[in-house]
Amino acid sequence: MESILAKMREYLKMETEIAFEEFKDYYEQIMDYLQNSYDGMTDNELFAARFVLDIVSSNSKSRAIRKGPESKKYKKIAEKTSFWSEAIEFRLKKAGMSQHDIDAAVAKIGQEE
Repeated sequence: MESILAKMREYLKMETEIAFEEFKDYYEQIMDYLQNSYDGMTDNELFAARFVLDIVSSNSKSRAIRKGPESKKYKKIAEKTSFWSEAIEFRLKKAGMSQHDIDAAVAKIGQEE
């Protein structure tokens, strides 16, 4: 999860938008990680994943609106990242965390460097 989070922080510092292929590759790395590691992820890893997923989802939604050759692909990415984000939230709530605690922990991830 550390490398995925580090890459997101790198992307957040950029002033230009990455190309679809790079966006898709990054998205696929996230999906592979979640599919292989979800059950064993710690709370901190879940917060980091939620942080990354929310950003990827938001970006893919805004890119899907622009009618282009990849807009349907961006829409699918938005749907899948939203699904995983909701799954993480459900798991954390099931473990006894409140929405406020989850939001605060995810926000803290966003403030770290």
